[in-house]
Amino acid sequence: MASGISTSSTAEYFAKNLQQVGFSSPTKAVLTTLKEALDNSLDACEENGIAPEVAITITKKGRGSLRNTDKIAITVEDNGPGIAVKDVPKVFGEYLASSKFGRGRCSRGQQGIGISAATTWAMQTTATGVKVITKKANQRKAISCKVEVDLKHNKGIIKDQKTIEWDRPHGTTVEFLIDGRIQLNGEAGLLTFLKSNTLVNPHLKLTWKLLDEDPIVSERVISEVPCAPEATAPHPHTMKLGEFMGHAKLYGGSQVRVWLKNGFSRVGDGVIAALTREHKIKKAFFDKNIRTISSQEMRALYAALQDSQLLPPSTKSVLSIGEEGLAKSIQRLGDIDFFSVVTRKPQICDFKPIQVEVSVARLLKKNESENDSQVQILRFANRVPLQFDKGGCAIVKGITSVNWKAYGLRQARNGIPSGPYIIAVSIVSPFIKFKNASKETVDAGDELVEELRRALMQAGQRLSRHLRRETRAALLEDKIKHIESFTPILVEGLVRITGASSKRKEAAELGLKRLLGRETKSAEKDLKNAESQLEKHLLSKKKRLGISEQEVDSEVDESSSSSKKSTTKKATTKKVVKKKAVKKKAVKKKAVKKKAVKKKAVKKKAVKK
Repeated sequence: MASGISTSSTAEYFAKNLQQVGFSSPTKAVLTTLKEALDNSLDACEENGIAPEVAITITKKGRGSLRNTDKIAITVEDNGPGIAVKDVPKVFGEYLASSKFGRGRCSRGQQGIGISAATTWAMQTTATGVKVITKKANQRKAISCKVEVDLKHNKGIIKDQKTIEWDRPHGTTVEFLIDGRIQLNGEAGLLTFLKSNTLVNPHLKLTWKLLDEDPIVSERVISEVPCAPEATAPHPHTMKLGEFMGHAKLYGGSQVRVWLKNGFSRVGDGVIAALTREHKIKKAFFDKNIRTISSQEMRALYAALQDSQLLPPSTKSVLSIGEEGLAKSIQRLGDIDFFSVVTRKPQICDFKPIQVEVSVARLLKKNESENDSQVQILRFANRVPLQFDKGGCAIVKGITSVNWKAYGLRQARNGIPSGPYIIAVSIVSPFIKFKNASKETVDAGDELVEELRRALMQAGQRLSRHLRRETRAALLEDKIKHIESFTPILVEGLVRITGASSKRKEAAELGLKRLLGRETKSAEKDLKNAESQLEKHLLSKKKRLGISEQEVDSEVDESSSSSKKSTTKKATTKKVVKKKAVKKKAVKKKAVKKKAVKKKAVKKKAVKK
């Protein structure tokens, strides 16, 4: 019976279960392929201190082999450091081959699964692998090749390798030809994904061309390139017994004391002394070689560490986007008239360092239907957009746990608020707990949801203050308009009763305008009317004399600049006149004071005599 048991490689497993890594439908396949290629480009640039410039092109190449699909070409080109030839098959054709696996850093990709899965999907649907062009800075020519996956042995195979001339000093271009369906708009659309990346990557210059549309360039808003902090050692309270024992084997023949102090965070001489004092572990035990320790002693040590009161893990390994970067990049999402950004201090949730950042933005209203629709939610984990399975995500649970009515938004009970708003939430941690291998949703732990709730409430409070100021300003404007509607009737009645002249009537109307703060607005209207009349006059002059449009525009600019100069001159002359009047008043006051002093002196002399 045992002779019928066979083994499969990791590549064979994922080839039969691609739905577990984001290839469950043709629509998701396109988005997942693009996501994995873009994540690799951004990570490579940031690790080498390069300000990323990424160009994306997606086109249809005909009908796909699968039912109701198109053959789609996805090209991602970056200015990264390039890939060594020996590493190309590992990167694109070997599962679980990663330089970031298990390092505990806040990088986008960690397991080394996604880009290999995209290559597998291309092989299954179009019988092609991935085309790669890469060049390092020390190479004169670029390397061009195709990579396929050897499913049986979990290895990448290079085909058609050759050197080519490339005008870039360094970088990588990947091209996938896959079966899929393109969805541009909506929460799971390509446009939402691309704009979301510009939000959490303010240092990114991103160019994309989708189908037959014109290319769109999103320039970077900050020049500083973030660098992921170095990983910290694991905390004993975050490890299971098997992980604890496996971790010991990594330190070979070291002493137990050295292993505990160097292999874990928050374990030092004080903790070791407490283990000896409180848990009756002998001092000689910590001087033993790890290889000589029995499994029973290892279990006892693990239990003692779990019962010890240790400091929480360090938060130095957490990378934040920053309020300044978020504030600048959120304005790239569309026409926004208000936004609030909150960056919380790193916290410990379930013994893992986590930082939460929230941005709430209000879009300019385009139509009334937007007020009834739900707000747009943008979710991020380690600066990667999450666009599927939002119902069970910790971020959505945090949003629905907030009473948004208290902050001026409409909301059904325990539901997502409504209105023309964008709520963007970013979670950054070296140990994010996802619900599946495709990293589409974050597990909703109680401590994490509470931290999300606090950040969202802070952003909501800032929004509420802005909305209250707007409401007060609108009420004041309504009152002023109401008073203005009765002003002509009031002035007419007073003129009729007192028999005042027309000049007195005009002075009264002007005085009321000043009281209501309307005289500047009327002056601005008069100036705009004068400028429009001037433009019309110059255009008619052009028609009569046949002058070019550029000359007319220059004349308009000169006239407008001269009018501005005249207005500034008038303003300065007014200021000078006011200053002179103030000086005259001061001189008169001094003269009056001197006269009063003289009179008092004369009176005193008279009294003395």
